[in-house]
Amino acid sequence: MQDDPAYLSKPSGASVRVVLLGASGTIGRAVLEALLADGHDVICPLRRADPAVSERVRCVVGDVSAPDLLAEAMHGADVVISCLASRSGAPGDAWAVDHGLNAAALRAAKAREVRRFVLLSAICVQKPVLAFQKAKLAFEAELQASDLCHVIVRPTAFFKSLSGQVDRMRAGKPYLAFGDGRLTACKPISDADLARFLVNALTNPACDNRILPVGGPGPALTPEEQGRLLADSLGVPFRIKRVPVGLIDAIIATLSVTGRLNRRARAKTELARIGRYYATESMLVWDDTRQCYDADATPEFGQDRLGDFYARLAAGEIVLERGDHAVF
Repeated sequence: MQDDPAYLSKPSGASVRVVLLGASGTIGRAVLEALLADGHDVICPLRRADPAVSERVRCVVGDVSAPDLLAEAMHGADVVISCLASRSGAPGDAWAVDHGLNAAALRAAKAREVRRFVLLSAICVQKPVLAFQKAKLAFEAELQASDLCHVIVRPTAFFKSLSGQVDRMRAGKPYLAFGDGRLTACKPISDADLARFLVNALTNPACDNRILPVGGPGPALTPEEQGRLLADSLGVPFRIKRVPVGLIDAIIATLSVTGRLNRRARAKTELARIGRYYATESMLVWDDTRQCYDADATPEFGQDRLGDFYARLAAGEIVLERGDHAVF
């Protein structure tokens, strides 16, 4: 993106009518803010009423996979933005949401002759080994095969997903890192910057029918560097505890055995596999020719930096609600 200004620029033009899927989620709420700031007309299908959304825009509430509800939402719409994502990443959840709900929305959009579909995907689908990655890719393929103009956005790590050790470090405990703490790297992006990127893609022809990886402003940060930023923000000495990746492998092996008879153990096995993936794979553009991740090739967008986010977190200006994503 650095060498393609049109890809980055905010296009000019009239407002459009947008169906926003996933508006009650963290990224969805940020996207809603950006849409309203630009004067777009927004309608949000919701599984259950959410005052934070419904007090600001028109919503339709119910089974968000139901054809009638989606048909009502899509009536007169110009664009769909989907921020739908499974909460746990478990196989059943992933195929129901990352693939199933998006596929239902795509069918409704085609039936109502919606012109454009902007999909929030994830950069980790470059090397798919997990159920949620395969579900995302399956829908990406359906979207690309449709006759809708589409934009597929694959962001790197979110600030929130890199903030799980705040309480631990505040209590004087060491920062946990797998391997040597430099095994992976990412260019984290803030909710607001990612939302702005998605909304810019609504009417920017430079984004048409493209897969767009995107990170925040560089440089790429390793877990050790993230831990040092967090320690500085909290005003505590930086200490690191390096955890062998083999420990996760041992946990996965144990859970896999018990999972043959126990459904809860199977779910925990998948969560452990997800944790291992994020502990050993960088959230950067993958260079298939060189078989490595490439920080320089990972596009940068926005202004927000992880260190500033950590400072606000340490000051109590931000309260995290991580929920099912705590494994990340």
